[in-house]
Amino acid sequence: MSVITALTAQNTVGVQGVFEIPPEFVAQQIDSVVQDIGVDVVKTGMIANSAIIETVARKVREYRLMPLVVDPVMMAKSGDPLLHADARDTLIQTLLPLATVVTPNMPEAQVLSGFEITDLDGMKRAARAIRELGSQNVVVKGGHLLRADESVDVLYDGSHFELFSARRLETTSTHGTGCTFASAIAAELAKGATVREAVGVAKEYVTAIISASASLHLGHGHGPMNHMALLITQESVD
Repeated sequence: MSVITALTAQNTVGVQGVFEIPPEFVAQQIDSVVQDIGVDVVKTGMIANSAIIETVARKVREYRLMPLVVDPVMMAKSGDPLLHADARDTLIQTLLPLATVVTPNMPEAQVLSGFEITDLDGMKRAARAIRELGSQNVVVKGGHLLRADESVDVLYDGSHFELFSARRLETTSTHGTGCTFASAIAAELAKGATVREAVGVAKEYVTAIISASASLHLGHGHGPMNHMALLITQESVD
């Protein structure tokens, strides 16, 4: 079930417009879902302003909506901002402390931790700093780290680090990779997986989808992945 926090006019090259949903209507949507359908896990994505963030956090506490996966979406693949600068502190203070898992990419991790990340040690340091903000687990995604042959994500649970590596794929069909990754983690948690298991499955899924979408060329920028690619491939094999 979806609760819409903003409407965007966007394509593969950028975001042309954003219409933010009134916070009271966001709250009404959450009420509608929880009071009828029920919730096994929650994943948040683009929450553009402080008022909406505070509303979501309030409803998470009211209904005890756990597990909670927070994807701290701050900008689009094109670089266009999707979170008001003055809402960053609200995100940090109200939503991150409620999170079971937070999944920043490297630019987002730099904002949340307050320092530049240039290597794997920097990712680990950022994961430590972000966990101190309250999230139970932190996954710093390494897709932006310039490594020659692999993409490495770092999971930190407060005691241990675990690395999830995959072959780096050269393709422009990567629009929505972060959202997909966080959603896959949420789906696995809903099925009863541990955080470590969920991150592992999500990493494998996103890597496979990107690989299967390499020949999908839509638009003039970063096009979408084909989320049906694996199903289509499997049907072809069968």
